[in-house]
Amino acid sequence: MPPTSPKWRQIADEIAAQITDGTYAPGDRLPSVQTLVSEGKGATATVHRAYQALEAEGLIRTTQGSGTTVLGPDDNPRAVLTGAARLERLRRTGRALAPQERYVNSRALRRSCADPEIAQLLGIDLYDEIVLRSRTFTQGNKPTTLALNMIHPRALTALPELLDTAPMPKWRHDLYAERTGKTVSPGPELSTARWASTDELEQFGLEMTADDHIPVLVMRTVYSDEDGPLEVWEDIVRPGTWHPRNA
Repeated sequence: MPPTSPKWRQIADEIAAQITDGTYAPGDRLPSVQTLVSEGKGATATVHRAYQALEAEGLIRTTQGSGTTVLGPDDNPRAVLTGAARLERLRRTGRALAPQERYVNSRALRRSCADPEIAQLLGIDLYDEIVLRSRTFTQGNKPTTLALNMIHPRALTALPELLDTAPMPKWRHDLYAERTGKTVSPGPELSTARWASTDELEQFGLEMTADDHIPVLVMRTVYSDEDGPLEVWEDIVRPGTWHPRNA
């Protein structure tokens, strides 16, 4: 472990390793925050932050009055891990994926942008060509999130690797900044609910009839550099892992 890792990260990594090696199994209750404090693991705020990080990464769930338990592959994490949160975790820990998390169905291709809203967000004309990158994140082999990256074609000048599904040596925004001298910054993260498409439900492994309407949560962030919008990132969250508010 790097010596510069903050104390809360060290605690979180130690518990994550114990979950991975089976010391704590799905359904097991973890020691309380105060128990770890009394054992000398750290201050209350430090241990609490470690548990918050583990919950955000989908490993545990803390319920008032019931304590903190380890989640299994079939459990739904309470927190929805967005693209921005994934980037924060990658930069903080060097890990792109949480334990038991994988991604499949990676695609990277040029395609015409037929969505007027995406075209407007990217500042291009409808049916102009964009780069589309997509993948499906899974937890314990259960698809949880469909990630879509719709990228302005000007990014290809600095990042021809965008059309390759293989992992890049660095996070693409950092690589772009190194090669162009232009910083990529995120806009506000927006969320909305809509009905799932048949293709989306198929990727989630869900079946529906022609009369079914199943909502999905869509979280969107627009990334820009000094020349304007560069990328629209959307995370489409599996039905059942979030709950729409009552009107």
